[in-house]
Amino acid sequence: MTEHATGTHVFTPDPRNDNVLIDVNGELFRRPEAKVSVFDSGFMLGDGVWEGLRVYDGRMAFLDRHLDRLWQGAKAIMLDIGISREELVARLRRVLDANEMTGDGVHIRLMVTRGIRSTPYQDPRVVISPATIVIIPEWKAPATGTATRMLNLATVHVRRGYPDVQDPKLNSHSKLNCITACIQAAQAGADEALMLDPHGFVATCNSTHFFIVRGGEVWTSTGDYCLDGITRRIVVETARAAGIPTYERNFSLTDVYGADEAFTTGTFAGLAPIGTIDGRVIGAERGPMVERLQALYRAAVDRELA
Repeated sequence: MTEHATGTHVFTPDPRNDNVLIDVNGELFRRPEAKVSVFDSGFMLGDGVWEGLRVYDGRMAFLDRHLDRLWQGAKAIMLDIGISREELVARLRRVLDANEMTGDGVHIRLMVTRGIRSTPYQDPRVVISPATIVIIPEWKAPATGTATRMLNLATVHVRRGYPDVQDPKLNSHSKLNCITACIQAAQAGADEALMLDPHGFVATCNSTHFFIVRGGEVWTSTGDYCLDGITRRIVVETARAAGIPTYERNFSLTDVYGADEAFTTGTFAGLAPIGTIDGRVIGAERGPMVERLQALYRAAVDRELA
């Protein structure tokens, strides 16, 4: 079958997804019948928060961290999720069971919006329903070779903004900033966009987080202008626990172009190596640090699921 998506999100389509059961507000619908209102806050205004979850051996990895981030984001924008954490976990497990998703290669998109509005208007006071909660599980595993395929990145003009404009730490449905960055990178023939912060330092990629390796040290951004990525955080924690000098700091494109290795992190693909950035060759094949960190991350997943 033809692979879909690009970069760290390349996957082989699975025909089982054509009729997968999707949870919409606690009810299960086949994919063709799963719908939300055109007056839903997510569709109308991008008003909501979401999480992506990887499933290994039928179990959701780092679920507590994902739910913590979901609830914190909802609280920050005064969005009442409307059900308990326990009920949401029960829904997640029920939809996996209903689809007989007991193995690896499953990805979940969990979405919570403010609910249905009485009219197309941004004021939350026109919302007339509880929050809309949608759980989309798919048989969707990273394509073979993702761990060693060398990515091509392009730096784009689209910046990650100040938190008083739209805080990049919020995992909101409104992703137009990242989408415009992705479009520019795609037009340049790249797999992913490398985005700078308002001061010109490297921030993150459009859909993943970004790391470089220099002189045996691992660097990533301060995190001030990017989502507090769960995979990013686990890589930092496990690298430090293994005695690898790992820093969250400001660094520039000059540092990037002279790096020994570079890689992205994300829930879907884990760690993926980078080959070129803006035409500069970082490496022709996966480097030893990336390979070591991939093993440390997988060990962290195994400990989580043990």
